[in-house]
Amino acid sequence: MTQNLVRERQAMLAGMKPVLKEGAYFFCTTNDGTIAAALLRCSVAIFREDEGVAIVLIEDDARQHGFDLSMPMRRIVLEVYSALDGVGLTAGVATALADNGIPCNMIAAYHHDNVFVPASMAERAIRILQDVQREAASAER
Repeated sequence: MTQNLVRERQAMLAGMKPVLKEGAYFFCTTNDGTIAAALLRCSVAIFREDEGVAIVLIEDDARQHGFDLSMPMRRIVLEVYSALDGVGLTAGVATALADNGIPCNMIAAYHHDNVFVPASMAERAIRILQDVQREAASAER
């Protein structure tokens, strides 16, 4: 199935449907190749950095492997089919959250962009992103 990909910033913001996923997520890191390989199948995301392998895990998996649980994050999926060469979605979302004092970690995947925010700020973040979407949709008309 082919999706209509959106490339223009305003259209991406207007078309996004931010969805707050259940549960807590944790950004973890390891230099142990055996642990990284074992976590590959249960990780939400994995990225090789010079300092080690960064892994995003759900709480049960992070706890089971002894990772630090002091920074629980919530995941917001921006349900818009933004093109890989689309310009401005990440900047628009990160700026709106930053302007409201909410830190975020963005992970752009193939089909959707994902925003990770501190768990204590997630409800406020989702409202802000819904406002951004509504404002962008109104400006498009």
